[in-house]
Amino acid sequence: MTKPLVLRTARTVCPHDCPSTCALDIEVRDDGTIGRVRGARDDPYTAGIICEKVARYAERAHHPDRVLHPLRRIGPKGSGQFEQISWDEALEEIGKRFVSIEAEHGPESIWPYYYAGTMGHVQRDGINRLRHAKGYSEQYDTICTMISWTGYIAGTGLLAGTNPEQMAESDCVIIWGTNPVNTQINVMTHAIRARRERGAKLVVVDIYRTATMEQADMALLIRPGTDGALALAVMHVLLRDNLADREFLSSHTDFDSDVESHLAARTPLWAAGITGLSIEQIEAFARLVGENPRSYFRLGYGFSRQRNGATNMHAALSIPAMLGAWSHRGGGAFHSNSGTWGLDKSQITGAALKKSGVRELDMCRIGAILTGDAEALKGGAPVKALLIQNTNPMVVTPDHALTRQGFEREDLFTVVHEQFMTETAQMADIVLPATMFVEHNDYYTRGGHTRVLYGPKIIDAPGAAMPNHFVINEIAKRVGAADAVTEKTDRELVAETFASSGYGDLDEIEANAGFVDRALPDDKSRYTKGFAWPGGKYRFKPDWEATRIKRGVSWVCDPSEMPALVDFCNWNEPTNPTVPFRLATSPARTFLNSTFGETPGSQKREGTPSLLMHPEDAARLALDDGAPVTIGNHRGSVELTLRLFNGLQTGVVIAEGLHPNKAHRKGRGINTLIGSDAVRPFGGAAFHDAAVWVRASDL
Repeated sequence: MTKPLVLRTARTVCPHDCPSTCALDIEVRDDGTIGRVRGARDDPYTAGIICEKVARYAERAHHPDRVLHPLRRIGPKGSGQFEQISWDEALEEIGKRFVSIEAEHGPESIWPYYYAGTMGHVQRDGINRLRHAKGYSEQYDTICTMISWTGYIAGTGLLAGTNPEQMAESDCVIIWGTNPVNTQINVMTHAIRARRERGAKLVVVDIYRTATMEQADMALLIRPGTDGALALAVMHVLLRDNLADREFLSSHTDFDSDVESHLAARTPLWAAGITGLSIEQIEAFARLVGENPRSYFRLGYGFSRQRNGATNMHAALSIPAMLGAWSHRGGGAFHSNSGTWGLDKSQITGAALKKSGVRELDMCRIGAILTGDAEALKGGAPVKALLIQNTNPMVVTPDHALTRQGFEREDLFTVVHEQFMTETAQMADIVLPATMFVEHNDYYTRGGHTRVLYGPKIIDAPGAAMPNHFVINEIAKRVGAADAVTEKTDRELVAETFASSGYGDLDEIEANAGFVDRALPDDKSRYTKGFAWPGGKYRFKPDWEATRIKRGVSWVCDPSEMPALVDFCNWNEPTNPTVPFRLATSPARTFLNSTFGETPGSQKREGTPSLLMHPEDAARLALDDGAPVTIGNHRGSVELTLRLFNGLQTGVVIAEGLHPNKAHRKGRGINTLIGSDAVRPFGGAAFHDAAVWVRASDL
């Protein structure tokens, strides 16, 4: 067989839920397929480096198991029994069912549900145009960023930080609560450059010895959920040993005698008992950053996925303020630049169509919602129909047993627009075939950097796959939502959004580099002229109500429960003799949430679902490496394979990656064990915070 010829190399953008949003150069071949996928060398952040899963994207785009035609369920829910139908048949059935459900139960009984399967704004957020036009139930976005963004904004007042490229100018890089070797490889590009060019030290704070920690000069292996205690003890040492920048504290923060007295009691001895670190480790870390104020704190999402995650984020963020690290190029902190885009997305989302008084349902509580919990439903009608795009809630949401129970309802009409027959698609009544990013036009924001990038369609879609934009328009036509229909193509929506946002002309942007750089001036990204709160002060004393208003979110607890000063809050799910282990569900290297679980390369790399356990714990339980184990709590149980690993503290277990439920013996995935209770102060799920027991499996 003749090998396909490469016709050209096209510039586009990785669409997946990763802060790097890598610029890609992709081979387009003469048979209409894609070939090699490379990171763009001329993009300063991507710098030619991409993760191994995206490098193998051709095996995903041209996978033989892609959904290529609309399907109608003909067997029991979850049975996988479907028949092929036409687009017209599928859309007509969806329209009739939605209209009938609305007439009987009201528009709020229909819930459009989506998240970050694509990070392209046109294809991701257009579902809201239909939602707003019809008054369907709103979605409270809690599954990913709610906890961490809250803690960060409570300190700085803006979701922005020192340009990540400046990491290479640092004297010390602290990677805290994230594993970029697995999840954001480009962070390592700039951190290692600082080490190579400046002799910078690399510090990694995490709950197990990750591939990132393997490269660290200083590894701080702590117990899950204790990050805030470590941060407070570090600040105690900085004040005690005159390593704090008193001038910066006075001019740029609200630090005062109350904060100082509070931190005086947060000694390394106190923190050692909480974190599991030694006093000497805490002291050494504090001295390292104190003697190197040009320190860059790269704060991840992972350590915020605890019940005390918001306060832990705020505490870790407070260290660079104590150091005055923001005063130095290459110093300060970074979590996300998602507060800087200044985009007018009103045409995409149909913002002007939004109706007042429509209930907002918490996406993390989908299990409780679908099983009729009155509080989760906000006292309103049951959800009778779902329209799902860009997410796989049967795998990714917490409290899986409830989620499964809800999806099994025969009176629930479920439409899933997908690329593969995910476990959510298998529960659908109608499955619609979806395009991939190389098959439609969109633009992408770069939370981990400063640029907004355009990603053009570069090949035709296989079979009858259609983009999200098409689906929303066509459903809108059939449910009486003429206002939600736009005659603009996906590319035209990108162009008009860029124009109305002051970005410029899309043709010119595409002809140049394909991106718009939205980097803040250096004095604003490092807050050298003041932070983004009134008065310009960094807040060691967080105003949680002001943070709520700034974020436009809702309280899920009594505001009086939140600390008045930077603090460690012992709110995590408690262990006890019945559930003695603390479980975290950390990301795998070649899965991205549930995406890439279908590709052979990722399946081979990740193997069977496993549990990491310290050898001392395994010996006490008489468990051997490779043994089948059952792990559980009051929410249910999950079958895994034991892997002995001394790179974590005793009493801690780690399950890496969101393997499909069906990959586990007995068909229950790891999120069976994770609670969907809303995390203080504004909601979110504590994916890395569960108390569990472990025992040998009864085979």
